[in-house]
Amino acid sequence: MQFSGKSVIITGAGKGIGRACAQVMAARGAEVVALSRTASDLDSLRAEIGGRSILVDLADPAATRAAMAKAGTCDYLINSAGINVLESVLDMTEAGYEAVMGINLRAALITCQEFARARVAAGGGGAIVNITSIAGHRGFQDHLCYAASKAGLDGATRVLAKELGPHGIRVNAVAPTITLTELAAAAWSEPAKSAPMMVRHPLNRFAETEEVAQSIAMLLSEDSRMVTGVVLPVDGGFLAV
Repeated sequence: MQFSGKSVIITGAGKGIGRACAQVMAARGAEVVALSRTASDLDSLRAEIGGRSILVDLADPAATRAAMAKAGTCDYLINSAGINVLESVLDMTEAGYEAVMGINLRAALITCQEFARARVAAGGGGAIVNITSIAGHRGFQDHLCYAASKAGLDGATRVLAKELGPHGIRVNAVAPTITLTELAAAAWSEPAKSAPMMVRHPLNRFAETEEVAQSIAMLLSEDSRMVTGVVLPVDGGFLAV
C-alpha cells in the first residue's frame, strides 16, 4: 500500500493502459480520480475500484481545464489518454492531425500545467508520468501524426522536469512498445504487419497493459525520488537492438 493516503489523476482511465493504471494505483492504496469521455467506462471502473470520476472530452481545451479544476489538488498525474488516426504521409488530413495532436499532446500539456499550478499553490511536491511511445523514436508506417505527438510529449516531459524540479515536482515519461490494447489491435491486427515487429523484441512478445502500469507506479513512487526528466522505454528491449 505504498500510495496509501495519496491521490492520482489519470486521463484516459476508462480503457487500456489508463484503466490498468487505475487498477494498479488503487490496489496500492491511492484514491483514483479517473478522467474519460465514455460514461460507461467510468461507471464500470468506479464500481470496480471506487474513487472519483470526471466525464470530459480532452479534445476541448476549456473542458480539460474545467475537469482538472474539478479534480482538485492531487499528488500524482498520469497522462494516458491517446488516440491514433492511421494515415500515410501522402494521405494526412487536417482533421486527423487536429484530432491526434489535440488529445495526445495539447491535452497532456494542459493537464500538466493545471496539475503543476495546483501543486505549486499547495507548496510543491508531487509527480507526473506521461505515456508516450516507441513510435516517437522509430518511424512506423501510417503513424505520422501519432509519432509527432509522442515525440513532442517526450520533449515536453524534459522541459516540465526542468521547470518544475525547483518546486519538488518530478516529471517522467514511459515509452511503451506495442501494448495489447484496443488501439493497438486496430493498428497491428494483420500478421504480416505484426510478425516483423515481434521478432525485433528480444523478449519476443508485446507488452501487457499491467506491465506498463507497474512501471508507471515505480516512477511515481518514493523509490524513484531522484528520477526526473527520464523517458523510460517499456519495450521488451526493442530500442536496445
